[in-house]
Amino acid sequence: MNTKSIMIVGVGGQGSLLASRLIGNVLLAQGYDVKVSEVHGMSQRGGSVVTYVKYGDEVFSPVIEKGEADVIISFELLEAARWVPYLKKGGKLITSTQTLDPMPVITGAAEYPAEIVSKLEALGITVTAIDALKLAEEAGNAKASNVVLMGKVASQTDFDDKLWQDAIEQCVPPKFLELNKKAFELGKNA
Repeated sequence: MNTKSIMIVGVGGQGSLLASRLIGNVLLAQGYDVKVSEVHGMSQRGGSVVTYVKYGDEVFSPVIEKGEADVIISFELLEAARWVPYLKKGGKLITSTQTLDPMPVITGAAEYPAEIVSKLEALGITVTAIDALKLAEEAGNAKASNVVLMGKVASQTDFDDKLWQDAIEQCVPPKFLELNKKAFELGKNA
């Protein structure tokens, strides 16, 4: 198998580390060689964050260059637009419709761009956009929007649902397990 590349992008505090651990566990359970990068960007809330996941028969580096990502998973719309140059032709973008104002918007120096999804689709990009925040709140906690997105990712892969459930059980603290399982199902069925 050729190496496949997944980028997980968002803003610090949105749960990209948990998302990359869930995907990594599912891929390892499938028998792939998996490399997951450290998070790049600001770890505190508000900074742009990206995590790379590469998998295949043999992977030497987790780094993904422009035009190499098979899938980009974005927790925030502007981050989806920021990282789309890394998506390969024919790649998929799965994004939350959540918006978080960056500092230039907060200070009034810029406006948050409108119609990001339709602009990306106009570029010929396959975009799946869901309101992960709303679904996470429905599950019981807005912080579960990352697991909602993992549910949407799962719905677009052929990996057995049990692998995803096992990964959730291995990666999520027991007191948040049922909440995250519900969030995952809501995302999968969105």
